[in-house]
Amino acid sequence: MGLLGWRRGRSILHVLALVSVLSLLALRASAASPSKKGGSTILLFLGSDSDDNRDDGNLSDGDDGSSESLQTEVEEAPPEWDEFSDAQDSQRTDEDLDPGSWSQILEQPPNWDTRHKQCASGIRKMILAVNEEDPGMLSEAIEILRSEADIGNPHAQSTLGFLNWMAIGVPYSDAKAYLYHEFAKEGGNPQSKMALAYRYYRNQEYEKAVKLYSELAAITMASFVSSREGPLLEYVRLNYGLEESKDVLKKFRGEEDDDFQFLEYQARKGHPDFMFQLGVFYYYGLRGVRRDHSKALLWLLKAVEKGESRPFELLGEIYARGYGVERNYTKALEWFKAATARKQHSALNGIGFLYIKGQGVEGKNYTKAREYFQRATEASNVDGFYNLGILYLKGLGVEKDYSRARDLLVDAANKGHLKARYHLAIMLHKGTAGMKKDLAHAAALYKLVAERGPWGRLMRQALEFYIKGHVGKALVLYSRTAELGYEVGQSNAAWLLEKYRVGICIGSSGICKTEERHQRAHNLWRHSSEQGNEHASLLLGDAYYYGRGAAKDLERAGEAYIRAKEKHSSQAMFNLGYMHERGLGLPLDLHLAKRYYDEALEEEPAAFVPVTLALTSLWLRQHYSGSFLVKVIDSLPDAQANLEEWWSNMTVDELDALLVTLLLSLLFVIYVRQRHRHHYAAAAAAAAPPPVLPAQ
Repeated sequence: MGLLGWRRGRSILHVLALVSVLSLLALRASAASPSKKGGSTILLFLGSDSDDNRDDGNLSDGDDGSSESLQTEVEEAPPEWDEFSDAQDSQRTDEDLDPGSWSQILEQPPNWDTRHKQCASGIRKMILAVNEEDPGMLSEAIEILRSEADIGNPHAQSTLGFLNWMAIGVPYSDAKAYLYHEFAKEGGNPQSKMALAYRYYRNQEYEKAVKLYSELAAITMASFVSSREGPLLEYVRLNYGLEESKDVLKKFRGEEDDDFQFLEYQARKGHPDFMFQLGVFYYYGLRGVRRDHSKALLWLLKAVEKGESRPFELLGEIYARGYGVERNYTKALEWFKAATARKQHSALNGIGFLYIKGQGVEGKNYTKAREYFQRATEASNVDGFYNLGILYLKGLGVEKDYSRARDLLVDAANKGHLKARYHLAIMLHKGTAGMKKDLAHAAALYKLVAERGPWGRLMRQALEFYIKGHVGKALVLYSRTAELGYEVGQSNAAWLLEKYRVGICIGSSGICKTEERHQRAHNLWRHSSEQGNEHASLLLGDAYYYGRGAAKDLERAGEAYIRAKEKHSSQAMFNLGYMHERGLGLPLDLHLAKRYYDEALEEEPAAFVPVTLALTSLWLRQHYSGSFLVKVIDSLPDAQANLEEWWSNMTVDELDALLVTLLLSLLFVIYVRQRHRHHYAAAAAAAAPPPVLPAQ
């Protein structure tokens, strides 16, 4: 956070005379310092049946006891663990996996042959109404959705649940939102299942949360075969502190991005490095580029023709899976072997899988598969940890060893491997494979997996809408993901409401009033804060401190700042120091106030000036308590608040009149100064002695 983060608009400016003139700035800044973390990573403790209760907050490797002593049997892992499987689930369409998805409705033309045309029409009209800030159109959309909900359409019911939760076009009703989602869940709408699962998770009803999240995680696993090939969700934050993340956002313009066009230009000129990068972009669908396996194969092969060896491992995957080309295990093996010869260790997993399947090699051989997976783990390859863990879990090519399997899966999960998290969630959920049953941690892991499901495409679409300038549409989609429990969706929706104060917010009975908008943003920041977002905790504290969007509550403000401080927010440290210095919502404690000020400076050296001036204020309070000087310091916040209120309440006409008055005053001063200058010049000329002429 730079010094500009301690913004004037949310600070308390103290100006006092000290000696002849002492300028004292004791900032009670509540501007959001840019988050160093956009939300916390969930770190889990996994215990075995023989573990004592521990609370280290991390994924534990469990005990070292032998697996033979364990009485529980692990459930058979689902077939999707085979990344090259031919499971029918991998061929299911998005409409099968995520029926009623807004993503499909928005991506397809209005005459798209959907199974629920009227509902799709209502959803499309609802999103358009918010984007155009048209309450009348929104009312029409709601009527369509209500008529569909009355005849049992689960997708209309799910949408009405969202509208009641957000109070868009209807009064806020958490009870109605819950009922609509319950009906939609029974009708098979997965997004309502996500909303309810998140609700149960927040309320610590872990048994209910696990039931729903496990179903959703299974759908997620069925939606893709490879953890590397699954729906790519790049969680992009729109803001950095209070400001837009311009440098980040410009990288997600897809094929319209200048950097991507430069990359494509260089690739077409024949540069192998750029050819490889272009192939990777198309293969994974990075930075807003649509995934296209045919184009990926084309550019990767061209790069190889130019002597580039990095595509070898990806080409092995492409031929093994049959992406953009007919499946050919023999060619896949050739590419994998060429890749391993060039230290591309991820290709070791590919060869191991070919031995698991008995394709492209002499036959199934679990022992050889284990050898390749072991080599991959020795190279710290995350897929190697996962694959070897599965072999030990199922006893394939090795003696079944739950302790070893747990260690490997934990390592993979801590490195972000989605399938490892899914298996660990199952083990914690059921209490199998030597794991102690733990529904809270199982729910957390299931949630991480479920959020990678096909409904997560809403995040990508929301980003695309924002980049294209359709802010209202982006707000609706981010708000929907917020209800589903996506922390980035919660913070992005809240930030949009803070930044775009007019033009995108429709409330319960028309255009949002200021208080209604503040309250909606406050609720979203609260959800985001609960999930570990430092910036959200800071703004939540501001809301309680100033009574903006919530009743003024200094104690709750202090609690929110403490949460932000735990995420190393220097701004929160400063605010806590300010509150302790004055006994606002926290005990009056000048020593603790100084410690917080010092910590703020240590965390953010750029805040030297405001922290130093705040320490000066603290010194005055310690040595001149009750003096006139301290009373003046304490009175200035109210004076500033009154000035800010007067400025914010000024109408456009009043502001124009003020500007005209200031301009005329400036012109008058310039005119008077010019006249005085001419007058003094004339007087000086008259008073000057005549020049002395030289003697002839």
